[in-house]
Amino acid sequence: MGSKLNDLALLLLRLSGLAMAFYHGQGKVASLVSGEGERLIQGAADLGFPFPVVFAWAAALSEFAGGLMIALGLGTRIASGFVAFTMVVAAFGRHRAFHQLLVGLGVMNVEAETVKSWGKPESALIYLVICLALVLTGAGRYSLDRLLAKRSRPSKD
Repeated sequence: MGSKLNDLALLLLRLSGLAMAFYHGQGKVASLVSGEGERLIQGAADLGFPFPVVFAWAAALSEFAGGLMIALGLGTRIASGFVAFTMVVAAFGRHRAFHQLLVGLGVMNVEAETVKSWGKPESALIYLVICLALVLTGAGRYSLDRLLAKRSRPSKD
């Protein structure tokens, strides 16, 4: 019984991929496709990435396609790894989660407007933890990964 509950828990974690894909990734992909992704491209450049257009697309596709793959349980460990990397960049690069922690603890003094300009890292941190868990565990029983693994096993005739 515990195994089925664990697999159900993994399915619930994986469904967070739908939120990531549609709330975060879809808009980024749409803006890049329409030629209106300057802000995303500039954000990649501001983070120091050498080919900001390429990295903007990589981030957008990681969130959108990676989120869908995670939700479906297709290539879950690989997709989760890509999304986890993207979330590290978002949380610690763009939103400066570590600096925000230091400010919150009173160890670092920064103007309130500066902290506000960093944005909120919470969503990226939550997705990061989910993705790291899925890298370690895999998709579970209720996934396309499991279905494809069953089909690829030779039959015992």
